[in-house]
Amino acid sequence: MQSRLTIAGQAVQPVLVMFPLGLFAMAVLFDVGNLLGGPDILGALAYWNILAGLVGGILAALAGAIDLMFIRNGTPAKRIGVLQSLANMGVLILFAVILMLRMRTPDRVAGGGLLAVELLALAGAVFGAWYGGELVNRRAATFARAEAGNRTY
Repeated sequence: MQSRLTIAGQAVQPVLVMFPLGLFAMAVLFDVGNLLGGPDILGALAYWNILAGLVGGILAALAGAIDLMFIRNGTPAKRIGVLQSLANMGVLILFAVILMLRMRTPDRVAGGGLLAVELLALAGAVFGAWYGGELVNRRAATFARAEAGNRTY
């Protein structure tokens, strides 16, 4: 399975996935610091990290959708790619809801309940990134043979 969206021969989507993952992780760390008694600026930094992570996540989802369009229907690669895309979209929706709830507070800080939802969303994001890497690194050869019609695997 070759990526259709490349720069200098390298796939764009795996690179784009790392930006929202890092931004969401930093948002959680800033919120933990804020809840442990840090200044309110940490809550504002977490808010802006979530916003930037959503923008990066949408770009990564678009790049993944372009790659997914070129996989034949009815193959295991298409099914797993769609499931992974749905999981990642669920994570983006969770973080979008978190962002909207934070917009209601004047200083953009999160409470304990919102931090728990952030941790759940971050765990989903880590799982989605791991599963995407697993799909590409370990199962790509099997899927490429299946796509080519070779049934000797």
